Amino acid sequence: MANTIGVWIAATLTLFIFSFLYRDNPFYKFAEHLYVGVSAAYWLIYVWSFTLYPLVFKPILTGSQGIILALIPFILGLMMLTRLIPKISWISRWPMAFTVGLGAGLGIIGALQGTLFPQLKATIIPLWVPGSIYETVNNLIIIVGVLTTIFYFFFSIEHKGTPGKIARTGIIFIMISFGASFGYTVMARVSLLIGRIGFLLSDWLRII
Repeated sequence: MANTIGVWIAATLTLFIFSFLYRDNPFYKFAEHLYVGVSAAYWLIYVWSFTLYPLVFKPILTGSQGIILALIPFILGLMMLTRLIPKISWISRWPMAFTVGLGAGLGIIGALQGTLFPQLKATIIPLWVPGSIYETVNNLIIIVGVLTTIFYFFFSIEHKGTPGKIARTGIIFIMISFGASFGYTVMARVSLLIGRIGFLLSDWLRII
């Protein structure tokens, strides 16, 4: 019985979302607001259960050895809340600056180690691979694509004549990359659509 009710609720909300394809309407807005509200409530409970309570409040309340480390984010969090009080809202700038700086530092390190260095390593390849014309052509395309794309963003030289042709070649590789990324995104969304339609036809209507 509970499973049947859950299927009907899921199917109804799915149809409410699909109704936006016709036009904006109260049913779609209801489903949208419900989704946002449930997501916000879920993440609030998740953050409290797995982050705030075990890592911040529990060490403070129990007086464990990690109380000093727990007090730091607790104080920073209280300082952020001062933004709600206009007279002392300037205090919130300190934890915000700390958070932004920490995020930027971690982001740079992550980008270097997870993206830039592996990409550089992947482009250090031989131009000629004995016994494999396919790998030779593939490596040549990669090298030409990388060099021409980098040259496109080199604005110290006017893109006319030979430099212009090189830059236009770089644009072609950039457009191919954007097209592949967009195609992958569309494919992922279509997969989600197929999944919802399959749910309606199999679990709800039991046609297939």
